[in-house]
Amino acid sequence: MYKKTDRSQHSFLDFNQPMGLHMNPDNRWIKMADCIPWDEFESKYAELFPGDNGNVAKPLRMALGSLIIQTRFQYSDRELVEQITENPYLQYFIGLPGYQEQAPFDASTLVLFRKRISSEMLMEANEYLLAHKDDEHTPPSSGGADDSSSEEKETNSGTLTLDATCAPANIRYPQDVSLLNEAREKLETIICRFCKSYDLPLPRRYKKCARKDYLAFAKSKKHSEKKIRKALRKQLGYVARDIRYLEEFMSNGYAATEKEAGLYLTITALYEQQKYMYDNKIHSVEHRIVSITQPWLRPIVRGKVKAPVEFGAKFDLSLDSEGYGRIEKISFEAYNESTCLTEAVERFKERTGYYPNRVLADQIYRTRANRNYCKEHGIRLSGPKLGRPGVNVKVDKKQEYQDNTDRIEVERTFSLSKRCYGMSCITTKLEKTQLTSIALSVFVTNLFKMQRQILFAFLHLYRIWDRYRIVNLCLSV
Repeated sequence: MYKKTDRSQHSFLDFNQPMGLHMNPDNRWIKMADCIPWDEFESKYAELFPGDNGNVAKPLRMALGSLIIQTRFQYSDRELVEQITENPYLQYFIGLPGYQEQAPFDASTLVLFRKRISSEMLMEANEYLLAHKDDEHTPPSSGGADDSSSEEKETNSGTLTLDATCAPANIRYPQDVSLLNEAREKLETIICRFCKSYDLPLPRRYKKCARKDYLAFAKSKKHSEKKIRKALRKQLGYVARDIRYLEEFMSNGYAATEKEAGLYLTITALYEQQKYMYDNKIHSVEHRIVSITQPWLRPIVRGKVKAPVEFGAKFDLSLDSEGYGRIEKISFEAYNESTCLTEAVERFKERTGYYPNRVLADQIYRTRANRNYCKEHGIRLSGPKLGRPGVNVKVDKKQEYQDNTDRIEVERTFSLSKRCYGMSCITTKLEKTQLTSIALSVFVTNLFKMQRQILFAFLHLYRIWDRYRIVNLCLSV
């Protein structure tokens, strides 16, 4: 059940401050709260609660505002509640009518916030925020009957920067032996639960021997190929025995819980993959499971020096001419990012009404299909041209250098989001909430960048006015 807020807080002057508390109206959180169109986002949020029964849900400003604060400072759920309880500026930001000493919500409520505010909602909110910002800074058109024809005659303009990265999840590095050992331990727990619930005799599982074999492998300093295959063979045998026990239990009519059923299917798929790789002496398989508790994660090969392979969601991020980011595609499966270029350019055309003048992308996007597409629409794709160098070699080299310099902006955005806004280590545990965390990181990056640009604009105007005042003072003297 959801009820729209009573709008008890319209502005900073309506915020109830207790006696002796003086708040600065120029605080960053107060200014940011006034810049976010909460009412526009609330209409989408209210559609998630169609019925009129049940407890009243927290308002959108409280839910989204709390997640923005958490993404900015990387607080844990409990620490976030403590910080909001102690800070009146944060209480104003999440929409409370006045300062209160009690916590506005429990720490477990943040899990519901992340489930309700999906990644699709955040991407729509990000798009609306950027479009609303563009409308504020765009001068009104003169109107008339030739508006559509003028849009068709509009030449290419602007720059679109495109690149892909991975948002790694907070999981242990997946080694085959450790994954099988973890699967064995979980299967043993399920077997014990079956025997205790249905009063069945506990079968022999060789639990101590399996643990001893795993520790002997884990504590050894050097893992030769022979040692690895020997440890894998033993762990595969232990897991296969436990799977047979559970199959026998379920064939006799004993039911597993919903959580145990999902875990059993994941472990069965993991065993089949590991057995296939062991029999064929290979180290890769399609849709490889790297985490039992998060089976949707996949290895993403990025080729970086520090981490050649990362485990998390892969997504393409595009930057417009002003440097604001948008998620073009996101998936836990590894995909070829070159297929996203045409879609990103078409979305740019829908937003602006014209194609970009140039597209800045790295080598993997420069396929023949993408080159032909850009050539048809008058777009210059960064990078060297195909074939032998032409007559204007120096001009082409200079242009290529400038494109590579401008393309660094997307790498800088990735670095900022990963260092300051939590994209370097996604700590949420569910598939939906992990996508929400990534979209929230991009949204908050744009939000604070927008605030900084507004602040720089005011500082620039203040400096111009200060110089103008000094010149007039000198002239008067």
